[in-house]
Amino acid sequence: MITNFPVQFDENGRLRHFLTIQGLSAETLITILDIAHSFIDFGKREIKKIPLMRGKTVVNLFFEPSTRTRTTFEIGAKRLSADVVNMNATRMSTTKGESILDTVKTLEAMHTDMFVVRDHESGSAQLIASHLPDYVRVINAGDGRHEHPTQAMLDMFTIRQQKQDFSKLRIAIVGDILHSRVARSQIHALNILGVREIRVIGPRTLIPTNIETLGVNYVNNMKDGLDNVDVVIMLRIQRERMDGQLIPSEQEYFARYGLTQKTLNFAKSDAIVMHPGPINRGLEISSRVADGSRSVILDQVTNGIAVRMSIMAHLMGG
Repeated sequence: MITNFPVQFDENGRLRHFLTIQGLSAETLITILDIAHSFIDFGKREIKKIPLMRGKTVVNLFFEPSTRTRTTFEIGAKRLSADVVNMNATRMSTTKGESILDTVKTLEAMHTDMFVVRDHESGSAQLIASHLPDYVRVINAGDGRHEHPTQAMLDMFTIRQQKQDFSKLRIAIVGDILHSRVARSQIHALNILGVREIRVIGPRTLIPTNIETLGVNYVNNMKDGLDNVDVVIMLRIQRERMDGQLIPSEQEYFARYGLTQKTLNFAKSDAIVMHPGPINRGLEISSRVADGSRSVILDQVTNGIAVRMSIMAHLMGG
């Protein structure tokens, strides 16, 4: 895991890059959420554009596929009037032996103003940010098992939209914590925003060692873990990141840690259900719950556009 980050702030204290939630203040996170709130209704307008990033070029540099994240960044940038270039890793020069930095330097020479970077290796966005001139901005769109800060921010927006006051909330994060960059970013953000309690639930094989040092409580069963919680965040089982058999079987995992109507009843009656997607139905969550009245999973997708617009506008001084 990367621990030495380029400075995210410029000499005037403004956010220059968005690489990690770690080290950010509650004031910074709230500012991003407030700006996102002003963008949330843009999708309903007849004209969905504002000129905040007119004349700017944003490159979505994805070395790992992600339709949802890339598409929301693209839509968000275009609504801010930026020019957007999507770079498909399978067609890029890195497949011919050129390094990531060579590729970035080539794109920067074409007067790119912002890179949105996603990679299966931890630290790629940080590496790129450390080799670019001051005027170029970098956003981490997910790196390895490290962090996914913009996903965490759209999750914070969705929670605030539904529950308002973070300080009163008990929140449970369920599933594959070990391989989840989303969970790490969520935990950092929730602690910064001052939630009452964060619980992580899952088999010990999918829980990082010393998880309690992150400011969470570990519970190994759904009944105790969901008791009296306000928000239930389900995580995807990341088979592609598993080196071995970390769950006995999909059927047994769902029986013990899947979210069904029965297990959801352990939570508060008005608890909301979240999932960063994509969903493995019948493994992490039942269709009845995923499509039910307490699910805000589609709201997360909608909110992702406004939150990513907010982050891009904030970095560019909008």
